[in-house]
Amino acid sequence: MTDAVFEVAGASGRWTARATPWAAGPWDPGLMHGGAPSALIAWAAEQVETPAPMRIARLTIDLLRPAPVTEYAVETEVLRQGRKIQLLQVRLTAGDVEVTRGTVLKVRTADLPTSGEFMAPLDEPLPEAGTPSSIRLDTPNNFGGNFEMRSVRGGFGEPGPAANWFRQHRASILGQPISPAMRAASVADFSNGISSVLPFDEWTFINGDLTVSFARPPRGEWILSNAVSWIAPDGGGLAMTRLADVDGYFGVAQQSLVVERR
Repeated sequence: MTDAVFEVAGASGRWTARATPWAAGPWDPGLMHGGAPSALIAWAAEQVETPAPMRIARLTIDLLRPAPVTEYAVETEVLRQGRKIQLLQVRLTAGDVEVTRGTVLKVRTADLPTSGEFMAPLDEPLPEAGTPSSIRLDTPNNFGGNFEMRSVRGGFGEPGPAANWFRQHRASILGQPISPAMRAASVADFSNGISSVLPFDEWTFINGDLTVSFARPPRGEWILSNAVSWIAPDGGGLAMTRLADVDGYFGVAQQSLVVERR
């Protein structure tokens, strides 16, 4: 099996991406984990040139329908190009069907004469203090196999809020490095899984979207998801997480949940 989540070919702006079994998620082995297309969309957006140095500030993924583990056309379109921002759309289509759509906002980068970084400090133990964890579910979860995971509070199979560290050790794109934004996008989509409040064997709580906002790019290989889920009695809910690296918090993410009995 290819040692990457996707194999990508083609020219800039329109690629072909073949999902490998490492993209599969927990709900169905034939369907992708949301972190897989999210990282692919972040990668595609970063390939689009900007007139000045820019970075991803916000990534919104709309999971329009279940995403099979198959081949996708990846198309990018610049919706707005300015001196300070770039707004992009990235579409993933299987055959003639649009499966996932991403909207990506980039902002210009500059050295500012501030007195330092005004960010929340890390308030959870570092990865080495955590307990090695793995995903043990009744269905395959190959996307989880792309990560080393360390739990410092709660986690998979334990109801309630959780703080888990993730280090992705398998490439998202064959032959390509994992960018900081790609790492964060992959990890952010685990939020509903680690902070679930309902038993996995009785309920599904699939997310219909994912939004990741960055105050700064993450640093290093380890990403912390400090997550909580809210479930409403009408079948909806939210999973929300603060994202950190070993230097402190750098962003936030949230998912809109669709809750159903199995």
